[in-house]
Amino acid sequence: MQAKREKPDPATFLGSGKIEELGILAKEAEVDVVVFDIALSAAQERNIERLIGIPVLDRTELILDIFRQRAKSREGRLQVELARLEHLSTRLVRGWTHLERQRGGLGKTGGPGEKQIELDRRMIGTRMKQLRDQLKRLARQRGTQRRARSRGDSITVSLAGYTNAGKSTLFNKITRAETYAADQLFATLDTTARKFWLSDEETVVATDTVGFIRGLPHQLIEAFKSTLDETVHADLILHVVDASSPVREEQIAEVNSVLADIHADDVPMILVYNKIDVTGQAPEIVRDQNGRPKAVFVSALTGAGLDELRQAVSEFSAAWREEHPNEPRELEDWELERTDEALPRRKTPAEELAELESLL
Repeated sequence: MQAKREKPDPATFLGSGKIEELGILAKEAEVDVVVFDIALSAAQERNIERLIGIPVLDRTELILDIFRQRAKSREGRLQVELARLEHLSTRLVRGWTHLERQRGGLGKTGGPGEKQIELDRRMIGTRMKQLRDQLKRLARQRGTQRRARSRGDSITVSLAGYTNAGKSTLFNKITRAETYAADQLFATLDTTARKFWLSDEETVVATDTVGFIRGLPHQLIEAFKSTLDETVHADLILHVVDASSPVREEQIAEVNSVLADIHADDVPMILVYNKIDVTGQAPEIVRDQNGRPKAVFVSALTGAGLDELRQAVSEFSAAWREEHPNEPRELEDWELERTDEALPRRKTPAEELAELESLL
């Protein structure tokens, strides 16, 4: 159901007439839940539920519920729980008093004790602090792993893009991994890192991350910051785009917006137009005015264009290494002293000649 209004109704978002019409349609269709494709306030959600007599979800709660079902790793489950609690904390609007303490105290009359809403807020705040502490520890572990990869002189390539654009399928093809891939929203929430073979002489590290979506709730961006850090610290982003989508330009803009939110918009990027098996586009590399790859057309399903993708990443890698030469660090004073002591004294030409003559 669609409705057009100049501004949202503060009580029910759509207005009493539309809500009544919505309730009739929902009962005729015998629906279990009504989903609004916008973010509702707590009061609006409660008022609509009371008027139509059917549970109501807004866009944020729907996305959070999908994330809850998809999260597999411990870090993913912690991130989703934190996001859900942050959202729930804005929904605590009832000030129940059934847990009030008895009157008493030093004076003749004591005040009421904590209300249920206060207890709930305190419990949620305590749990959120525990979750943040656990996520910080996991983020430190992820940072240690990232530094270990960087010390190995490996370039990191991060796959990003709109949800269901085919990132995980492409990731499996280029790394020969077996991560879960399906035709559904947010099939992958957990970051995976694997070797991406470019040639016999070179491999890079590829990471698969959570997909983005229009209006991604701010709580999720905050909760998944440690996971999205893989994209922030990448040397190259492969922005995977569903070439068959009629709204692909809008999806590209949404992904760029989220990348800007997490401060990854300055990382070099190559657009990867996936699903050319549906559009009929031929595999090719599109270059900018300087001759550098800016887009590649591929099909992760059939494997078409993967050689072109490897070539584009190889060209980026070669240019990146030219701009960032791996120069050895300067030795400290104590290392120079130890080196001088360890090295034998160099012989003079006369001493070397005398040694050769003795051998003859």
